[in-house]
Amino acid sequence: MTFDKEKILQYCNQISENTLMQTLNIEFTDAGEDYLVATMPVNSSVHQPMGLLHGGASVALAESVGSAASMLYVNSEHSEVRGIEISANHLKAKRDGIVTATARIVHKGRSIHLWEIRITDEKDNLISLCKLTNMVLPKRKSEDK
Repeated sequence: MTFDKEKILQYCNQISENTLMQTLNIEFTDAGEDYLVATMPVNSSVHQPMGLLHGGASVALAESVGSAASMLYVNSEHSEVRGIEISANHLKAKRDGIVTATARIVHKGRSIHLWEIRITDEKDNLISLCKLTNMVLPKRKSEDK
């Protein structure tokens, strides 16, 4: 299979329509053989009451990019991806601007994918460091769902 960055980004942004990713204005912006990148604007729609980026919004960004990245490694006709664990360390506050999440594969097994997701700001300051574990499952037949 040939790596086609533009097709990957188009696919990831297309499957995000009418989902939480669209609600949070998450946009997939870059891809490579072992990574996927998405951005999210930081404004009042993703703030907690103190006017800072909500940790839950950061985690939603991290899980979105890590899960989409796992989907790129599986045959969607035969397999599905499910996030089974995520952890996040929020290291720096952010009030406005853009954050960028870069998911890099740590372990790519047949049934488990482990991702490290670094969320940074425009100056490359580390905002959050996340770890996501995804399980790869056989796709259920439509009558089994």
